[in-house]
Amino acid sequence: MTTRQDCLDRDAADPLGAVREGFCLPEGVIYLDGNSLGALPVAAADAVSDAVGRQWGEDLIASWNKHGWIGLPQKVGGKIARLIGAEPSEVVAADSVSVNLFKLAAAAVGAQSGRRVVLTEGGDFPTDLYILQGLVGMMPEVELRVVAPGGIEAALDDRVAVVLLSHVHYRSGAVRDMAGPSAAIRAVGALSLWDLSHSAGVLDVDLNRDGADLAAGCGYKYLNGGPGAPAYLFVAQRHQAALRNPLSGWMGHARPFDFVDDYAPAAGIDRWLCGTPPILSLTALNAALDAFDGVDMAAMRARAGALGDLFIERVEARCAGQGLALASPRRAAARGGQVSFNHPQGWAVMQNLIARGVIGDFRSPDVIRFGFAPLYVRHVDVWDAVEVLGEILDSVSWREERFQRRAAVT
Repeated sequence: MTTRQDCLDRDAADPLGAVREGFCLPEGVIYLDGNSLGALPVAAADAVSDAVGRQWGEDLIASWNKHGWIGLPQKVGGKIARLIGAEPSEVVAADSVSVNLFKLAAAAVGAQSGRRVVLTEGGDFPTDLYILQGLVGMMPEVELRVVAPGGIEAALDDRVAVVLLSHVHYRSGAVRDMAGPSAAIRAVGALSLWDLSHSAGVLDVDLNRDGADLAAGCGYKYLNGGPGAPAYLFVAQRHQAALRNPLSGWMGHARPFDFVDDYAPAAGIDRWLCGTPPILSLTALNAALDAFDGVDMAAMRARAGALGDLFIERVEARCAGQGLALASPRRAAARGGQVSFNHPQGWAVMQNLIARGVIGDFRSPDVIRFGFAPLYVRHVDVWDAVEVLGEILDSVSWREERFQRRAAVT
C-alpha cells in the first residue's frame, strides 16, 4: 500500500516537478480542477501585464504591427498543433469551442452534396449537441441523428456528412479510440469532427496519425489559458481548399485590410478566423503554452494516469463503505486526466471539500470530478486530498446547511 512518504519520494524524483514552480498555486489549497480551469501560469500573468501596460498603454494601435498582435491566432495555433499531432498550418486559435464546432460542422455539411445527416452520441457534453440542434434548425433539409453511446459505427451510412465526437467524456473521463472511428467515418465518405477540450494538454493526441478530419478544443482547461480563453480549431490539410467558413468575417478574408465589399476567403487555415482577435486573452494563452516546451506528451499522459491510479487506490482504501462509486474507467489507458466518483450527496461533499481547501467540481446529478493536471499536481497532493475526503465522509460534515445551497456555477 502506498504511503505518504512514497508520494513525497515520487515527487522528488519527478522530472516534471520543476514545472510546477511556474504556476501560481495558493498556499494551503490542493487544486484538482485543471480539467475545468487550469491554474494561472506566472508567465501568463507577466505577459498580460506587459500587453496592457506597455503594448496597449504606450504603443497603442501600433502594437498590431510592432508587437505582432495580428499574428497571434496563428502563433498560438502553431504551439497547440505540437500538442495535438498536427502541423502549424492546420491549427488556428479563434472564437470559442461552440462557435468553432458550428463553423466546422456547417462547412462539412455544405461541402458534401447529397449528404444531409449530422451524427453524434447522446450524453456527451451538452453544448456540442446544442450547437448541432441550432445548426439543423437553420437548415431544415439537414437531419440530426443522435444515437446511444457506442452506436456510432452502426449508424454510419452514405447520408452522413459529419460525425461529432468527444475524445474524452466530460463526466467519466473515458477516452475514446480516435483511429478506429475516424477510419470508419472516412470509409462511408463522411468527415470526423473531434472535440478535444478534455484531452489536449494532458494526453498524447495525434490527429494526423489517427486520421482525424476536423477538431476543436478550448484553451482554458489543461492548456491553462485563463477563464474564457480563446479556443482553437484544426482542419486537416487535405480538406482546407474544399471547406468554407460559414462565418465569413473580415479576419478570414484574403485581404482584410483592403476593405472591399466582396468576401474572398483566405488560403489555408487563416480562412477560419472571423472577428478581431481578443489580444489580451490570446496573450495569456500564448504565454501559458510555453509551459509545455520540452515536455513529452506521452510522459504527461503517463503521469496523469499514475496520479489517477493513486487517487483511486487511496479512495477505495480510505473511504470504503462511504457511498462512493467509481464513475471513471479503472485502467489509466482508458482515462483522460480526471477521475470521477458518484455520490448521492455529491454537491454537498464537493462544497465541503472546497471549504477545506481541496478544489474539484461537481456535475449533475451526482458526479464529483477530480482533475490531475500533470504540470502542477503532485502525488502528495493526491494523498492529502483523499485524507481530507475521508475525514469529511467520516464526520458527515457535508450535512451542514451551508454545503447544501446550490450556486450558479457547479
